[in-house]
Amino acid sequence: MENPLHTLLLHALQEDEGSGDHSTLSCIPAGKRGKAVLKVKQSGIVAGMQVAETIFRIREENIQFTPFLSDGQPMQVGDKAFEVEADMRTILTCERLVLNCMQRMSGIATLTRTYASLLSNYSTRLLDTRKTTPNFRLLEKEAVRIGGGHNHRMGLYDMIMLKDNHISYCGGITAAIEAAHTYVHEKNLNLSIEVEAGNLQQVAEICSVGEGKVFRIMLDNFSPHQVAEAIVFINRRFETEASGGIGLHNIVDYAQTGVDFVSVGGLIHQATSLDLSLKAVMV
Repeated sequence: MENPLHTLLLHALQEDEGSGDHSTLSCIPAGKRGKAVLKVKQSGIVAGMQVAETIFRIREENIQFTPFLSDGQPMQVGDKAFEVEADMRTILTCERLVLNCMQRMSGIATLTRTYASLLSNYSTRLLDTRKTTPNFRLLEKEAVRIGGGHNHRMGLYDMIMLKDNHISYCGGITAAIEAAHTYVHEKNLNLSIEVEAGNLQQVAEICSVGEGKVFRIMLDNFSPHQVAEAIVFINRRFETEASGGIGLHNIVDYAQTGVDFVSVGGLIHQATSLDLSLKAVMV
């Protein structure tokens, strides 16, 4: 069976290497062994250790990879995350892909941990969204998980989510729910149905037609006060998710309503990559 991580990283290496790493091939003899260490230049949460090892092993299976930190651990400036011993050509060819992945993942994990820490005293759980980088979603969502968040759906295929445009095109909430419910049963699919509501009137309609069909209501761009009102009306008949306009400045306000989930697209698309470097160790 195809390994999605291996496939993603193999394609990324092929994209970078193309016809050959001519900078390395021109000056590094074949078969010459070397060591390198990943140095931390910016504090945060480390993410992507398994990814880094996988990249090196795709290029050369019999490397020595020694981790000094684990995914999800805090890292400080000056720390060493790992040491790798391999063919010098392997190290040099893989260097940028390793850094690109780990810097991006560590930035996402660090921002996610900041959000998650604000929810530590509440039952509300933190979700990511599909606002991801094309072809890099697998690693971005893994970074969210490492940082203490939870993954929403991975793509369009693993949940039915009826948003405003689906509802508009289908002719309304009731029509969309009925069509989706029928589709799931006719196709014999094990898919849950979530429905977006833009106001309390739509919440009421979902509640009236959705029992036994819908598992979660997304409260889109509701204020914390409106979320609290909706939760009282829903009365635990469905899971609840608040989404839209939620950031570090107000996430606690939403958690205080008792909403089951808050989804924050900014966990990924607003994260800033952290500064790491891979340096040759001269022996």
